[in-house]
Order: sequence, then structure tokens, then C-alpha cells
Amino acid sequence: MDEIESSQAPHSRPSTLRLARRLLTIAGPVMLTQLGMMAFGVVDTVMLGRLGVEALDAAALGNVWMWGTIILGMGVVFGLDPIIAVAHGRGEGERAGLALHHGIVAASLFSVPLIAAGFFTEEVLVGLRQDPELAMQAESYVRVQLWSIPPFLWFYALRQYLQGREIVAPALWVTLIANLFNVGGNELLIFGHLEAWGIPALGLRGAGLASALTRTLLIVALGLWTWRAGYHRGAWRPWGRHSFSVAGVLEVFRFGLPVGLQYFLEVWAFQASTLIAGDLGRHELAAHSIVLNIASVTFMLPLGISFGASTVIGNLIGSQRRQEAQRTAWLAFILGGGVMVLSALFLVSTRSLLPTLYTDEAEVLWMAAAILPIAAAFQIFDGVQVVGGGVLRGMGDTLPAALFNAVAYYVIALPLGFWLV
Repeated sequence: MDEIESSQAPHSRPSTLRLARRLLTIAGPVMLTQLGMMAFGVVDTVMLGRLGVEALDAAALGNVWMWGTIILGMGVVFGLDPIIAVAHGRGEGERAGLALHHGIVAASLFSVPLIAAGFFTEEVLVGLRQDPELAMQAESYVRVQLWSIPPFLWFYALRQYLQGREIVAPALWVTLIANLFNVGGNELLIFGHLEAWGIPALGLRGAGLASALTRTLLIVALGLWTWRAGYHRGAWRPWGRHSFSVAGVLEVFRFGLPVGLQYFLEVWAFQASTLIAGDLGRHELAAHSIVLNIASVTFMLPLGISFGASTVIGNLIGSQRRQEAQRTAWLAFILGGGVMVLSALFLVSTRSLLPTLYTDEAEVLWMAAAILPIAAAFQIFDGVQVVGGGVLRGMGDTLPAALFNAVAYYVIALPLGFWLV
């Protein structure tokens, strides 16, 4: 791919309001989509809470390894963002369609080591000094989900393709539909409403199976929607030998691996904090998991703005509107920081109420309410940094954010956290 940089071409200078409207037109639905994606985990956590603290803790530990590895694959797929957004801005439809092919191939290849990693969940968690019984349950929860990793990454590839072309509504509606499916699947498979069909209550494993089926539904529904609505028209090439081009797949990896590393470092910093909490005790782990789950929900707002910024900035650079891209970047920072200030105020004011959605154990509720204000404070800065990553991704400059995360989390934050514990 040519270096993604160009000088300002002669275009009429749009107002800041118009740029903000364009950014929000994409970021708004993407924010809702991200909230919908996060809702899968919230529903799982709430429904597993009905089984007790042990099931909640086992799922939390299983997700430590599951999401701590799958995030690398998601990052690779996000490497499509600058390729497709710039191609769309330049009016190169076939290049955008071909990039989707390469993204799907890259996602399929990367799924192999991710699936293999899932079979070592118990060993990894025990090696990280977690409760052996919880580690064994966590692996059973993870194993029933492993086959859904390729469809899940294919969904993200198709979503990023549509998003790069400023088509964001289908992913939102598909995610909302999938949430309803996930609620029903959890209720049926966790608590055993299918005995008449020979399917007993599966408990923790039922939650994992429901998640896997939901992820598969995402790609099937979005693929059918895209095809039936003709969203691929004008930016598509039939599959062929060019779809498996080594150069094309390597291009996705070139942009995507730094993004994957960025998210990997960030996720594992939080996963490490979960492991520290697990070492403190089961009630501490449950409270910590609840607070991180709540914080992750509000984090979806600036993450959506980040994706919107990546798309708009890439489109503007592709159409040689560099100054407008710079103004859009500043708008994205203001929006991301502003929404997280509001989120922080919300978390602090509802710190005694929100944890009751997950459990009724008094000690867990007390602990969660005590640490929610801390989560509220760090989220303001977390929101700004994720928007910065989206801006850099839209520019095709994906390495700096990974380096910044390495220093911030592993040189400063985690050592300080270990010392404070």
C-alpha cells in the first residue's frame, strides 16, 4: 500500500459543525454497536451470577485467557481500517472489496493459534496461581466456544469493510438481534429448559455454548444482510486467486499486528489486575470482575468514537483533505473526553446501585461500590487514549499506540499496582 499521506487538495472548507455531524453519523451507530457487543458479556455475567460466585469467578478467569488471546486476532482485522477507508476516499471500490478478501484470509490463518491456545486454559491459569478447581471449570467454559473464533473474526472483517465505506446501520441491527438470541440461549442452555429435547441444564458450559452460537449468528446475519441489500456493490471482486495474494494478506498483517499488539497489551494489563484480584480471594475477584464489566460498558462509547474517527480520517486522507482530517481528529478527542467525563459522573453517582445487577452478596456489593470511583477516574484518560489510537489508525500509523501502551501499562501501571497490593 502506498504511504497514506497527501497534501491538501482544493476543496471547499466545511464548517466544524459539518465535520462533527459526519463524525457522529458514523460514531453514533458504532458506539451503539459496541455497547451491543459489550452487552453479550454483561448478560453472561448477570445470568451466571444467578448460579453463584463460583460460576461467576470461573467465567471471569476463562475470559481472561479467551479474550486475552482473541484480541490479537481482532487487532489484525482492524488493520483493514486504513486500507478500506483510504480506498473508499479515493473511489477505489475494487481495492476495498479485495481488502475484505485479504482480511478474511488473515483472520482465518490467525484463528488457528488462537484455537490452539484455548486448549491450554487450565494450565495457563494454574501457572498464574489461580484456584485449580476454578481453572478446570474455566477451561470447560472456554473449550465449548473455540469453534466460534473464526466466524467471530470474519464478522469483524465484514463489519470493518462496511464501516470503512461509511455503512454502519447493518452491524448495529444485527448486534441488537444477536443480543436477544444470546439472552434466550443463555436462559435455555444455562438453566435447562430443553430437557424435553434431551438437552439438560449445562450451567457454565451452557453460557459458553450460547456465546459461541451468538457469534456465529453475527456473521451469518451480517453476511446475508450485506448481500441482500447490495451493500457490496461498487466495492467488490469475485473470489479468486487474487483473494489469497500473499502481498495483500501481509498488508493486512502489517497494519493489523501493531493494532493487535496495542489491544493485547491493554487487555492483558487489565487481565493481570484480574489475576491479582483472584489471588486475593473469591469475593475480591467477583467484585473486581463486576467493576471491570461495568467500566468496559462505558468504554464502548469512546471506542465507538475511535472507530468513527478512523473511518472519517482515512476517507478524508484518501480524498486528499488533510486539513479536514486534522480538524476531525481534534473533534474526536473532545467528544471522547467529554463522553467519559459524563460516564465517570454516572459511575460515581450509581456506585451502590449498579453492582446489584450482578449479585446480591453483601460483601461483594460493598467491595464493588468502593472501587467503582477508581474505575470512573481512570476511564477519562482511557477514553482519550483510545480515540488517539483511532486517529493514528485512520492515518495508517499503527505502531506508536502499541509502544505507548507498553510503557504506560508495563513500566508504570502494573509495577505500581503490585507494589500497592
